[in-house]
Amino acid sequence: MPLTPQATPPQAAPTQETPTTFWLEHAWLGTHVEPGVALDVADGRITAVRTETATPPPGAVALRGLTLPGLANAHSHAFHRALRGTVQVGSGTFWTWRDVMYNVADKLTPDSYYALARAVYAEMALAGITCVGEFHYLHHAPGGTRYDDPNAMGEALIAAAADAGIRITLLDTAYLSAGFGDPPNRHQLRFSDGTADAWAQRADALKDGREHARIGAAIHSVRAVPADQLGTVADWARARQAPLHVHLSEQTAENDACRDAHGRTPTRLLADHGVLGPRTTAVHATHLTAEDIGLLGGSRTGVCMCPTTERDLADGIGPAAPLQAKGSPLSLGSDSHAVIDLLEEARAMELDERLRTRTRGHWTAAALLRAATADGHAALGWDDAGAIETGALADLTTIALDSVRTAGPLPRLGAETAVFAASAADVRHTVVGGRQIVRDGRHTLLADVPTALAESIAAVRG
Repeated sequence: MPLTPQATPPQAAPTQETPTTFWLEHAWLGTHVEPGVALDVADGRITAVRTETATPPPGAVALRGLTLPGLANAHSHAFHRALRGTVQVGSGTFWTWRDVMYNVADKLTPDSYYALARAVYAEMALAGITCVGEFHYLHHAPGGTRYDDPNAMGEALIAAAADAGIRITLLDTAYLSAGFGDPPNRHQLRFSDGTADAWAQRADALKDGREHARIGAAIHSVRAVPADQLGTVADWARARQAPLHVHLSEQTAENDACRDAHGRTPTRLLADHGVLGPRTTAVHATHLTAEDIGLLGGSRTGVCMCPTTERDLADGIGPAAPLQAKGSPLSLGSDSHAVIDLLEEARAMELDERLRTRTRGHWTAAALLRAATADGHAALGWDDAGAIETGALADLTTIALDSVRTAGPLPRLGAETAVFAASAADVRHTVVGGRQIVRDGRHTLLADVPTALAESIAAVRG
C-alpha cells in the first residue's frame, strides 16, 4: 500500500511573529491610489491604516512601488504546470492535450506532488498571488488504490502551500465517471471515489481550521458526476458553508452530450439539482445560452474566467460581461498554468471581450483588480482578504513602477499601469499574513524557485 507523503507538515500559521509596520510608497485602496500609507499589522491582520505619511515611520518596512491587496488565483491545477511547453509542440485539440495531462497525472505520488506543488505555489508567490484555489481531483494511487491516508494527495498540497508561504482553499473534487454514466477510464480511476457518498466520507476526514488553509468542494463537471449525485456534493458544501466550484460548459462537446443525456444544458442541470448559488463558482462558463446566463446571474453564482488557458486550449471567449451584468461576480484563475500571471488574466478578460464585441471599455482597471483580489478571495471563502483596510488579512502585493513596462505613467494611474502594462515579472514584494514571502523579487522561503520547478517537473517526467 502506498505511503502517506513525507513532506513537511503544514505550518500552524502564515503570520508574522511580532507586530510590524509597513510603509507603502503608493497604495491601491480600491477606488484610488494613495501615496504614503502606513499599515500597522499584528497577528496577521491590518490593525490601522494611516495616510499622508510622506516618509517611512521609524522601523517600518518600506514597500516601494504600487501595493495592491494580495492576488487570488481562484482556479489552479498545480500538476498542469508540468505540461508547460510540452503541450505546445505541433498542433492538437483539447482532447489530445488531455491525453498528455493524463500521462503526467499517472506518475505523481504524494511526495512528488508535494515537491511540484511547493515550487508552483512559490512561482505564484513571486507573481504576487497570496491565495490559491486548488481544484483537486488526484486523490488515489494509479488504478484507484487508496493510500494509507485517503487524503494523502490533498494533504501534500496543503503542506506545499504552507511551505511556499501562501494560503490555499483545497477544493476537493468529486470525479466519478468518464462521461454521463460511463465508468472511469484507466487514467481516471485514481480520481474516483466510486460514489458521491464515498467522496463525501473521504472529504469529511480533511482537517479544517488551519490558518493558511480552508476546505471547499468541487464538482469536476456534469460529465464526471452523475446527475442524481450532484445534490450530494452541493449538500456537503452547503452544510459547511464552504465554497463549491464546478467546471461548466468549457467545451461545446460537453453541452451536446449533456443535451443528449438529459435534454437540457449543463447550467440548467446544475440549477435543477440545487448546485447554483452565491457560494458556488462556475469555472470557464464559455458556451452559454441566454437562459444559462440568466440562471447563473439570477442565483448570484460566481464565474471564474481563465483567459490564458481558454485561449491556449482554443476553448473560446466566454460571455463575462453579460454574466456580470446579470449578477455573477467574476474572479480569475491561471488554471493549467500556461502562464502564472493574474495581471495578464485581468488584462486578457478585457481585451478578449474587446475582440468578441469589437468595442472597448467593458471594465475599468479598478473592476479588473477587484476580480483579481476581493472577488477572487470571496470565491475561495476568504471574505476577510482582498482589501487594504483595518481588520483585513495583511496580504499584499507590490508592483514596481520603474520597470521597462511600468515606467512613465503618473503614480495616480497605478491601477491602469498594473492591469494594462505590468506583468508578474514586475512583482517586487509579496506579504502574506504580515510575513514577507517575496522581498525584492526573491522568494524568502525557497531560495531557487526555477531549480525547484525544473527538478520537480523532471522527477514527474521520469
